[in-house]
Amino acid sequence: MSDRPIHVLFLCTHNSARSILAEAVLNHISQGRFKGFSAGSQPRENQQPNPLALKVLREAGVAIEGLSSKSWDVFAQPDAPQMDLVITVCDNAAGEVCPFWPGQPATAHWGYADPSEAKGSDEERAEAFRLTLHAIRRRLDLLVNLPPQRVSKLMLQNTARDLAKS
Repeated sequence: MSDRPIHVLFLCTHNSARSILAEAVLNHISQGRFKGFSAGSQPRENQQPNPLALKVLREAGVAIEGLSSKSWDVFAQPDAPQMDLVITVCDNAAGEVCPFWPGQPATAHWGYADPSEAKGSDEERAEAFRLTLHAIRRRLDLLVNLPPQRVSKLMLQNTARDLAKS
């Protein structure tokens, strides 16, 4: 593709849990080969990353500095980093009309249940975030370990969509 890292944008509705987890984990495990970003289709006013998402990332040894909730409109601007792959991680965002992405990136949908909807004790709710983190990590481990020929622009979309089945 190029000498720069492969840019991956994770989308969710509010950009507070699943997309934040995916961005942080990809940046943690990719060894500079990929660069993760995240955004929401409808972040609430003053939206912040879910505290439980940040807690489970810290517990897993994943850096949380610089994580923030933002609108996907940020990545449709002319000065935004060009994405190579856009992955929706919630069913709501997958069904929405996305902005025009410069460069026509590959797209895929990796659906995960929303851990912020979990009920129960603080520990039970944190466990829902841990389970989501592990599910995301499993797919991202597969993605970052692909051989270079599997991440060409044409192959990237097929490969990312195939990973949704794993």
